[in-house]
Amino acid sequence: MADRDNLAPMMRMNGLGNKILVIDMRGRNDKVTPKAAMRLDSDPDTAFDQIMALYDPREDAPDGWIDILNSDGSMAQTCGNGTRCVVEYLHAGDGRSHFDFRTIAGRLVADHFGDGRISVDMGPPEFAWEKIPLAGTPGDTTHIALPEPHEGDPALQRFSAASMGNPHAVFFVPRDVESYDILNFGPRYEHHKMFPERANISLAQVTSPSSLSLRTFERGAGLTLACGSGACAAAVTAARTGRTGRKVTVYLPAGALEIDWREEDGHVIMTGPAEREWAGSVDPETGDWTRAWLQP
Repeated sequence: MADRDNLAPMMRMNGLGNKILVIDMRGRNDKVTPKAAMRLDSDPDTAFDQIMALYDPREDAPDGWIDILNSDGSMAQTCGNGTRCVVEYLHAGDGRSHFDFRTIAGRLVADHFGDGRISVDMGPPEFAWEKIPLAGTPGDTTHIALPEPHEGDPALQRFSAASMGNPHAVFFVPRDVESYDILNFGPRYEHHKMFPERANISLAQVTSPSSLSLRTFERGAGLTLACGSGACAAAVTAARTGRTGRKVTVYLPAGALEIDWREEDGHVIMTGPAEREWAGSVDPETGDWTRAWLQP
């Protein structure tokens, strides 16, 4: 049973089916604990891909600091779909349309357009070997041979790497991404010795000069319906290797994201929807929770 004296507001949301819990920790001195995260994920009603824990504004974060927790209780550096959910949560509360947040990965600026679309400036990608980071002898991150790849398919033996504040390995495949058993090899690749901080593992199929289809096994969360930073990483690595232009539509299992890798400043702008499902309250120490209302 939740301790009603210690409850924080919680909103169950989704970004293209990516299951998000926004926990409003503003005005408090405590934190959402890994124990609470694992407790929430163990309940089918609150199982999630990421928790977005929103803390008080500060000088370098005018609209709040965001801690991002994975379903295994570990911390993530960034989550584009989750950021859109935080924007929708705050916009519904006071009608604001422009937001400036911080996470452990840096600044996140976002805009709510009022028509269901929300854009997030994910910042510039990082392609340097040691900053992604990758283990082994540094080399060209556009085409990397994976040592001990575990899989016989040549398409699953070479990848492009990028960081969007978190490490991504993108395997460009010649056929439908759904035809590959990513649930089988995804966990092994996530923990491959080449990825000292683990990695998000994505399969990307180029379907036109301006479109990709994508499936992602997310670090610390597993197979997901939509990974925003994964869509950004796939888009920039596709453009960087000459497979697409810099503006693409990325088709995910639950919908599409528009990705624009701007030439003028190198920033990656991700645009897509976010949806409120139901509101409740949670004990940020234990993860015990109650539900307040269901979205009609």
